[in-house]
Amino acid sequence: MKSFSFVHAADLHLGYTQYGLEARREDFDKAFQELVDKTLELKPTFMIIAGDLFHNARPSNVTLESAVKNFSRLRDANIPVLVVDGSHDSAPNIITSTILNPLDSAGLIYYLPRHEGACWRKTDCCYVYGVPNFRTRRKTEEMLPVFMEKNKPNLDVSLFNIFVFHMAIEIPELNPPYIEAEASPELIPEGFDYYAAGHVHKRYEGKFKDGLLVYPGSTETISYDEAKNSKGFYYVEVDENGEASPQFVPLESPRKFIVLEQDFTGVTASKVTELAVQLVKGADEEGVILIPVLRGVLPVEASRAEVDVAQIRGAAEKALLVHPIILLRESEVPEVVVRSIFESEIKDLKTKSFEYFLQIFSERYSREEAEKIAHSAVSLIEPLTKKEDEKVKQTLEELLK
Repeated sequence: MKSFSFVHAADLHLGYTQYGLEARREDFDKAFQELVDKTLELKPTFMIIAGDLFHNARPSNVTLESAVKNFSRLRDANIPVLVVDGSHDSAPNIITSTILNPLDSAGLIYYLPRHEGACWRKTDCCYVYGVPNFRTRRKTEEMLPVFMEKNKPNLDVSLFNIFVFHMAIEIPELNPPYIEAEASPELIPEGFDYYAAGHVHKRYEGKFKDGLLVYPGSTETISYDEAKNSKGFYYVEVDENGEASPQFVPLESPRKFIVLEQDFTGVTASKVTELAVQLVKGADEEGVILIPVLRGVLPVEASRAEVDVAQIRGAAEKALLVHPIILLRESEVPEVVVRSIFESEIKDLKTKSFEYFLQIFSERYSREEAEKIAHSAVSLIEPLTKKEDEKVKQTLEELLK
């Protein structure tokens, strides 16, 4: 086998006008341009983009034009770009299909699931197989085996075999709380040397089956809680013996986020506003995005609506944007009451839960209304945990009546 190298990127989310700002859409383009610049310097055999190339299945013309220009640079340098679709840029329906198809037809990318055998092969070094994204766990479990039966992986033990996909695998140390794993490890085929993944926005590298599982993370900040995640891609060198050496290459262009978390428990709404303004002014930097995250429990008489969000947003002079996240709660059941409810050995869990909800809602509603809402809250617990959407909807509709 001949030695070779490849770039592995994912979750570019081109076209994302985050916070409604054109400047943020341009930021995602800049990150892609830097990715292409660095790829041209590295001169890999090929590039892999493991899904969510675009943020929307129908990107704007300006986003598409920028993507075409950068892909043309890679094509001119004879660097093939192998792509699978992600949860954002997968085909919205059968009729319109996905924007990846015309890009493939133009020779700018190689959309793996579209081609015979869902693969790309370089006879002296590697075999690359890619699957589409099916959005949900149920659809993935139902449709991925069907796709792979129709397009059976044809691994070659004399080559380096790569499996490309966009989904979270059910591995405890891998998935953040906000992502539901779309696939169990058993659903992913054996025998590949490198599993080129996308969807999880934090980089990850670890042993998987008999190969290596790698998530490069995103190239820009998609959500403020990902601000600390490193942004970049992997450059992977594979020697004659099939040994892979992944190297993470950071990007320098992503915009800086500053997250300001503060607990304001017991503080009045007007004081929260004053302190949050001070936080913003103290962290103000040229071109950054400031995210004040206001947590805690307000005094009983206070309301979230009394926090002057506009004043907090206008407190910075240099930042591109101040985007407050209000996670304040308006009241709290005293700890001694909670303990008395849940430490009781006599009552069952539903009774305890009912009394807990009743304590909360009694502070805002009449006894009769509080009991009605508490009953509904308890009746929602079971269908929510079982993901019985229709029953949840029915319960909520009955409450609204």
